[in-house]
Amino acid sequence: MLVLPILEGLDGFKKMSKSLGNYIGLTEPAAEIFGKLMSISDELMARYYPLLLGKPLDPKAHPLEAKKHLASTIVETYHSRGAAQKTLEEWNARFSEKRLTDADLPVVRLSSADVISTVVSAYQHGFGIAKSRAEARRLVEQGSIQLEGEKVKDMKAILDLRSGQVLRLDKTHAVRIQ
Repeated sequence: MLVLPILEGLDGFKKMSKSLGNYIGLTEPAAEIFGKLMSISDELMARYYPLLLGKPLDPKAHPLEAKKHLASTIVETYHSRGAAQKTLEEWNARFSEKRLTDADLPVVRLSSADVISTVVSAYQHGFGIAKSRAEARRLVEQGSIQLEGEKVKDMKAILDLRSGQVLRLDKTHAVRIQ
C-alpha cells in the first residue's frame, strides 16, 4: 500500500479540491496554472516541491526563483516547454518588470466613458468578472486604476480611450483597448 500526504490547496490549509475552489486544474490554460502557482505562500511552496517535483526545495534558493521554477515545470509537464517559456516571460513582463505594453493582454472594445463604467466593462469583457460599481469605485480610491501608467484618481473622470492603450485594473488584471 502506498501512502502519500494530501496535497494542500492554494489556501494552504484544506486539501486541494475543485469544490472548495482552491485547486489548479490540469486542463486550465498555461497562464492560469502559472499564475496560481506564483500566488502560493513560500511555506506551501516548500510542501509542493516534494509532492509535485519529486525533490525537496533547495533551502538556498530565492523564493521567487523557486516559485518560477515550480510553475514553469508544472506548465511544461501539462502543456509544453514553449508554453512554459512563454508564460514565464509573460509573468516577468507583467509583474517583475511591470512592462504591460509588451504583455499579451486581453483586448477589449470600450468607448470613452466615465471611469467607473469603464472599469466595470473592462472586467466583464476582458475577464468575464462581474464587478459592481461600488467595487470599481473602491479600486479608483485605492489608486489601482491606471491608464497608460497614470493613476486615475477622479471618480467622475471621462476616460479618453484610444486603440492600443493599456488599462490596468488591479495588480493582476489589465486590458488593451481595441
